[in-house]
Amino acid sequence: MNRADFTSRRLALKGLSSGFGYLAFAALAHERALAEGNPLAPKTPPLPARAKRVIFLSMQGAPSHVDTFDHKPKLSADDGKAGKYGGGKLMGSPWKFAAHGRSGLWISELFPRLAGQADHLCLLRGMHTDFPNHPQAQVAMHTGNSQFVRPSLGAWTLYGLGTENADLPGFVALNAPTGAAQNFGSAFLPAMYQATRIGGDNRFRRMAREDNAPKIPNIENPRLDRDLQRIQLDLVQSLNRDKLQRDVHHPEVEGVIESFELAFRMQDKLPQVMDISTESAATRALYGVEGNETGSFGRQCLVARRLVESGVRFVELTHGNWDHHRNIDEDLPARCREIDQPIAGLLTDLQERGLLQDTLVIWAGEFGRTPHSQGNGRDHNNKGYTTWMAGGGVKGGFSHGATDDHGYEAVEDRMHTHDWHATILHLLGLDHEKLTFRYAGRDFRLTDVSGTVATAIVS
Repeated sequence: MNRADFTSRRLALKGLSSGFGYLAFAALAHERALAEGNPLAPKTPPLPARAKRVIFLSMQGAPSHVDTFDHKPKLSADDGKAGKYGGGKLMGSPWKFAAHGRSGLWISELFPRLAGQADHLCLLRGMHTDFPNHPQAQVAMHTGNSQFVRPSLGAWTLYGLGTENADLPGFVALNAPTGAAQNFGSAFLPAMYQATRIGGDNRFRRMAREDNAPKIPNIENPRLDRDLQRIQLDLVQSLNRDKLQRDVHHPEVEGVIESFELAFRMQDKLPQVMDISTESAATRALYGVEGNETGSFGRQCLVARRLVESGVRFVELTHGNWDHHRNIDEDLPARCREIDQPIAGLLTDLQERGLLQDTLVIWAGEFGRTPHSQGNGRDHNNKGYTTWMAGGGVKGGFSHGATDDHGYEAVEDRMHTHDWHATILHLLGLDHEKLTFRYAGRDFRLTDVSGTVATAIVS
């Protein structure tokens, strides 16, 4: 038979792409593809899940724990004395701490609004990590490993649980910093599990003074209506699938196929979710969206609530400039003012909507700060620091772990990054030892070969 005479039914229908026959065929083929083994479909977690979704508030630059959430009276009493850890003289916190809520959690005056949420907070005061430098510690905080490219916490979460809305990304990174792709990537996991990055490069700061929603990544062609876009996309996708069939295994092509499909679906849904102009004036005020200092992060927090409410599994927000080697007396209060009202508003809003109980909110920097001074600031400290969680099955109004009297080193209920990751996955109903992916002949996991769940913080 002449090869030119050999034509399959599918190829024949493709050849009629300008007619209604292919339009009907494309729609049926698309629906079938969605129904057959969608790897992003929601999965039932193997363990009892306290949380269904995560909002990760990432504080880039390492906030000072001894000035915010780790009250150290002894450090204040020894202010000006020589520290036993080297470096400069001990520097007591210039800011007052007070007990808040029924639980009596000690929180700095730098967070007056967040202190009102004390009974929802679970302070993890025994944190420590292996790396005293920002780049390595940031990557380890996100992926569990700073030496090799590994999937991020958000990618592992999406891989383990899938997403609850097929028309939206399962993992979204808002205001993701430039050059930090590894923190939001999927590494050797299929590309569909990486984050969809929205904003960045101060875009949210500019938008804080605008009513319009951010520009949404999509593949919309303004010259074609939706049906013709679908035909065009199906043609491109058929070429991609042909290549995938020839190559057998090609993660990049798999990622392209899924990203094209998601982009087509989300061009209608995502702009609606991102458009906060539909929110009431009271809700916008709750987050401080119109404020000069609070507007940028307030917008991120409000968008994060709208995303998780719409079924997005993991949302990460980034707030930078916490690297206070100098001018801590001016710069730290400024950073705290930028996030205090937005985060308090987020927790309040989630609670009022019945979402906080199964939404895990995480606040963390990559490490902490030294108790001794460095000029009029503090140096890096990876030996002891504080993060906190709220909602999602953790004990509210609870303090877990402790540093020594000066806040230098974790000494009680110490929690390494691997333990922290193991605990987050546990709250989501995932066993960190069994959530694995086989790559290069080995079963990899987020926590590598260690990690212990902090069951004491689970409600």
